[in-house]
Amino acid sequence: MGQPEHKLQILIADDDKDVLQAAKLLLKQYSQQVDTLSDPNQIPQYFEKTQYDVVLLDMNFNNNVSSGEKGYYWLEKIQKMSPSTAVVLITAYGDVDKAVKAIKLGATDFVLKPWQNEKLLATVFAAGNLSSSRKEVIELRSRFNTLQRDLEQPYQDIIGSSAPMQKVFETIEKVAKTDANVLITGENGTGKELVARALHRRSERSEQTFVTIDMGALTENLFESELFGHEKGAFTDAKEARAGRFEVASDGTLFLDEIGNLPLHLQPKLLSALQTHTIYRIGSNKPVKIDIRLICATNESLHALVDEQRFRQDLLYRINTIEINIPPLRNRLEDIDLLAEHFLDRYSKKYKKEDMSLTEDALSALKSYDWPGNIRELEHSIERAVILSDSKQITGSDFMLKNPGHESASMQDLNLDDLEKTAVRRALEKHEGNISRAAEELGLTRTSLYRRMDKYDL
Repeated sequence: MGQPEHKLQILIADDDKDVLQAAKLLLKQYSQQVDTLSDPNQIPQYFEKTQYDVVLLDMNFNNNVSSGEKGYYWLEKIQKMSPSTAVVLITAYGDVDKAVKAIKLGATDFVLKPWQNEKLLATVFAAGNLSSSRKEVIELRSRFNTLQRDLEQPYQDIIGSSAPMQKVFETIEKVAKTDANVLITGENGTGKELVARALHRRSERSEQTFVTIDMGALTENLFESELFGHEKGAFTDAKEARAGRFEVASDGTLFLDEIGNLPLHLQPKLLSALQTHTIYRIGSNKPVKIDIRLICATNESLHALVDEQRFRQDLLYRINTIEINIPPLRNRLEDIDLLAEHFLDRYSKKYKKEDMSLTEDALSALKSYDWPGNIRELEHSIERAVILSDSKQITGSDFMLKNPGHESASMQDLNLDDLEKTAVRRALEKHEGNISRAAEELGLTRTSLYRRMDKYDL
C-alpha cells in the first residue's frame, strides 16, 4: 500500500466519537502517534506540541450544519500553521462536491463515511508520503536560502608571490586533501576566508557545500539556532523549521570566522557537536548526524585567551590540528604591485574608467605605508582613488595616506598591541568617531571594536 518510510504522526478531528475510535484503532498499528479531538478549536493547541504529518479533518462539526464552512476554515488554518502537513477530509457521500472544492483549496484527498479500511489506509499513506516530500522541499529551500546568502559574499582569488605567501600556499597543498581541522590566524584584512575557500576547493569535499558564519557578528541568543537549526514553533519567531549551518554544511566544509569571539559559556555546545558529530535542533530531541570538515579563523591569540580563561583549551586542541598563519601586508610588500594592479583592474571596470594605471610614485607611496588594515585597506584605498581621480593615471597623492614614509619607519619597532592600537585610533580619527564606519574599515564588528577601545582606553 505504499507505506511511508517512517511511522506517521496523525491527528483526527471529528465530532463523532465512533468515527474517532474506529479511525484510531485502524491507524495506530501503522503510526507512531495518533491523537483525536472532537472540538476543532483545540487544533492549534495540539500543533503546539506535535508536528503532524497527516490530519484527518471532518467537513462539518455540527449535526445541523452541512455547509462545509468549518472544514474550509480549519483547512486554511492548518495550512498556515504547518505547510508540510497533509490534510485529508472526512465527508459524507452527499458532500463530495464540497470535498472537491476543499481539494482545490489545498486539501490532499478525501474519504467517504463509512470508509473501507483498505481505502482509508491507502489514502493516509499517500498523504504521509506527500507530507515527507513537502518537508524535503522546505528543507531544501532553507538550505538554498542559506547558501545563497553565502554565495552573495564577495570572493577573490589569493594573490601573492612573496616568500611568506609561498609558505602559505605550500601548507594549503599539503593540508587540503585531508579532513584535518584547520585554524587560520592573522590580522584583520589579511584574507583568512580566502585561504579557507582555497582549502575547500582543493579538498575531497570540493563538490559539496562551503558554509561560513561570522562568530563575531552572531548574537548569543541566535547562536544555537544559527549553528544547529530549529523546529517550527521552538521560539517566538520560529515560524518554520530551519536547518542550521552544521546541517547545511554536512558532507562539505564549515568555516567559523572570528572563533575567538565565541563566549566561554557557549563553547561547550560547539565542542560537544565536534566531538560527537551530532547536533540537536532547538525544539527537538532527535539527534542529527553531521559530517563536516571544520576550518576556523581568528585575529586573536587563542593561546592567550586560554591563559586568560576566556577560551577552552580542549576546544582549542579540537580546532587547530593544523595552524596556518597569514602574514600581514607590511611583511609582504613585494606583493603590493600585484594586488594593486588586480584591484585597479577590478574597480576601473566597475566604475567604467578603463585604461587607468598606477604611476611609480603611486606604487612607492603604497609600499611606504604600513597598512594596519592589510589587504582590505589596500583594496578600499584603490577603489577610493579610482572614484576620485580625474586622470587616467593614479599618483601617490591620490591615496591620501597619512605620512606614509615617516609612519612606516616608526611602526617597525612597535609590537602587535601597539600596531592594533594605532590602527583603531586612526580609524576612529578618520571617521570622526563613527563606530560603524570605523569598525567596517577595520573589518571588525561594533562589539569587537568597542572591546578594543576599552582595552586601549581610546
